[in-house]
Amino acid sequence: MPVLMSMGCFTLTHNASCSLLPSSQRVLELHSHSNFGGRIRVTLTPLNTRVSKNLNITTCAAVGNGIETDTAVVEKPQLGSRFQVSRGCPAPLGATPQDGGVNFAIYSLNAVSATLCLISLSDLQHNQVTDCIPLDPLINKTGGVWHVFLKGDFKDMLYGYKFDGKFSPQEGHYFDSSRVVLDPYAKAVISRGEFGALGPDGNCWPQMAGMVPSSDDNEFDWEGDLPLKYPQKDLVIYEMHVRGFTKHESSKTKFPGTYLGVVEKLDHLKVKFLNIFLLKKFLKCSLGLFFLLVDILCNRLELGVNCVELMPCHEFNELEYFSYNSVLGDYKVNFWGYSTINFFSPMIRYSSNGIRNCGRDGINEMKFMIKEAHKRGIEVIMDVVFNHTAEGNEKGPIISFRGVDNSIYYMVAPKGEFYNYSGCGNTFNSNHPVVRQFIVDCLRYWVTEFHVDGFRFDLASIMTRGSSLWDGVNVFGDPIGDLMTTGTPLGSPPLIDMISNDPILRGVKLIAEAWDAGGLYQVGTFPHWGIWSEWNGKYRDTVRQFIKGTDGFAGAFAECLCGSPNLYQGGGRKPWNSINFVCAHDGFTLADLVTYNNKHNLPNGEDNNDGENHNNSWNCGQEGEFASTLVRKLRKRQMRNFFLSLMVSQGVPMIYMGDEYGHTKGGNNNTYCHDNYLNYFQWDKKEESSSDFFRFCRLMTEFRQECESLGLDDFPTAERLQWHGHSPGMPDWSETSRFVAFTMVDSVKGEIYIAFNMSHLPSAITLPERPGYRWEPFVDTSKPAPYDFLSPDVPGREIAIQQYAQFLDANLYPMLSYSSIILLLTPDGSA
Repeated sequence: MPVLMSMGCFTLTHNASCSLLPSSQRVLELHSHSNFGGRIRVTLTPLNTRVSKNLNITTCAAVGNGIETDTAVVEKPQLGSRFQVSRGCPAPLGATPQDGGVNFAIYSLNAVSATLCLISLSDLQHNQVTDCIPLDPLINKTGGVWHVFLKGDFKDMLYGYKFDGKFSPQEGHYFDSSRVVLDPYAKAVISRGEFGALGPDGNCWPQMAGMVPSSDDNEFDWEGDLPLKYPQKDLVIYEMHVRGFTKHESSKTKFPGTYLGVVEKLDHLKVKFLNIFLLKKFLKCSLGLFFLLVDILCNRLELGVNCVELMPCHEFNELEYFSYNSVLGDYKVNFWGYSTINFFSPMIRYSSNGIRNCGRDGINEMKFMIKEAHKRGIEVIMDVVFNHTAEGNEKGPIISFRGVDNSIYYMVAPKGEFYNYSGCGNTFNSNHPVVRQFIVDCLRYWVTEFHVDGFRFDLASIMTRGSSLWDGVNVFGDPIGDLMTTGTPLGSPPLIDMISNDPILRGVKLIAEAWDAGGLYQVGTFPHWGIWSEWNGKYRDTVRQFIKGTDGFAGAFAECLCGSPNLYQGGGRKPWNSINFVCAHDGFTLADLVTYNNKHNLPNGEDNNDGENHNNSWNCGQEGEFASTLVRKLRKRQMRNFFLSLMVSQGVPMIYMGDEYGHTKGGNNNTYCHDNYLNYFQWDKKEESSSDFFRFCRLMTEFRQECESLGLDDFPTAERLQWHGHSPGMPDWSETSRFVAFTMVDSVKGEIYIAFNMSHLPSAITLPERPGYRWEPFVDTSKPAPYDFLSPDVPGREIAIQQYAQFLDANLYPMLSYSSIILLLTPDGSA
């Protein structure tokens, strides 16, 4: 029976059966006889152990009536001068301002104790904790969620947690109560303030902490910004790196390498700003001619993309690979950012203000960048890395997820080993119920709070793999048995299902990099629910092979031109589900693709062992930038061929930053570790190219947007498209064919003839006859600028067209080797 003991103002009730348990697990109930409160439940701890900042309990053994009892001496909770502490709520997760205070909630199922650590901005620099709030598992824990509510002065205050429990890597647990770990839901992560700068005492991994939010944090003025919601078929995507875009000195921006720097250069992507009133003052012309000139200048001077895909902008540690690079004489860093620390926080060191205002300025700068992009008609897609984190394998640091609950957030084998489907040491446990909810919460946050228009998922095939669950039950609640092992590809992955059917996320662009480092390749087969698109790696490989003149790819190249129906039509998808690209951040740039047969990655410090060995590139006869005039001319021609093929293909074209002017990385196809000219957009080179290749790119982009037939909502049929060979209607799909030609009926342009001759031999081709009309030359990649693209402003355009008259009168056109053409059908004035 219970034993009752009177202790001052409290009565202690102790069930004698509890004496069978270790003293650390005995439960007492204290009944108040004063105004202190009703009943308090206490878990006893060893003698003289302080278990709470505001509650002291000591125990001693006594024997009464033959029954062992415990005596508890309880001190009244004392409110600190800084914070008032109460129970809090288990939802929402993260730190949430409410009711004049902040509610803190974090999921950690396997921790046995948790402490909220509050850290001032000044104490963070000295690796000190300002205040600790121990959480009582009986009061501050609901299910697997620890929670507490605080009121007080949070100015310049940050937070983190300490968790205690098993440190048993062989069981998948890495709890360490000496470490302050980040809340996965923290909205801004604060550590160092300047990109590339070392922490105190040269530390590359200084203490990090999350921003404590306030009710004033949502006061950013969006000025009525709304989603642009372009149909995906109309997109022209530009993959870019925030820091790399403006860090080069030639950008001449006020805030190079930052979100604000991007804003200063956004007009390069879409429309160049002109003061039309000053222009009218200095142009003495009619009003009609004036507006024609404005239209030409505003819409033809810049690249013309309407969507940017930002390489990772989540918080990462660029000093992760910090080491001296003897080849270049600088230091290696994690420049690309594919090693996330926190998925809710923007990269604070991309902000011009660094950690000022505890990261709030960084948040607002990124929002400002997105708002300004929308003003220019440019959507913003984020590259997100939900396949692994910066914590690496068992030798990696304990930063956040590992210290919060390792076996929940990572795929871990029965003996504690980390699955490595990412190739980066760990694999995010994406289809675990808790983790997939975390990912959905994160994506929703970026859409609702930052107005992001979509996401590209790095190594997205990992998100289709089965999770590891330590309770032996799979994600649907059924026993796993021998039917499914960790990492098994799932036909209907719960995470992809949740995202696809989420009322908020279903309306944004969703793009999968449909493969992973574990050998799972899903291009054309990624679970899609009718809305997911894919980086079409097969398009890249096929186009590279055909354009460089490899036999056996004519038919496959034709499929690419049609939007890859061989991959997407059977599954009910459309051409716009294919994101077409020739080059991206990993691999050769477009200029290097035609300059190098082999990778040249020695500057990476890995003895040229890193990076892809099979690049499907061709140096056009000589390796490296220093080559003969003939070779350099052929390279320019090949670059135009690649870009033209990208712009006339059904599907969504994606351009890599710098390719529009011919940026080179010196043959390095894996520049992940270089914070220098290799990864910087060089604005001076772009200006040099403004009348040459850059001009060709912007005019081809404009041409695509003008043509109704080059961004179809469905795959082209024989009613619209006809295939041709060297003679009309006779395509050659043989293994030795290097020629592909077709005509497209276009409601704007009338009819278009497009041909590719990737043979080393020239050819005179016969054009389809169209009575009452004649074919007029428009694009010929074999011609030097500006005659490669005969836009209306080309000097001597009529003379250039007349030079083809002898051939066109005979319905012929002479094509040089390795060249492509576009002809337009016009009324025959001589008929």
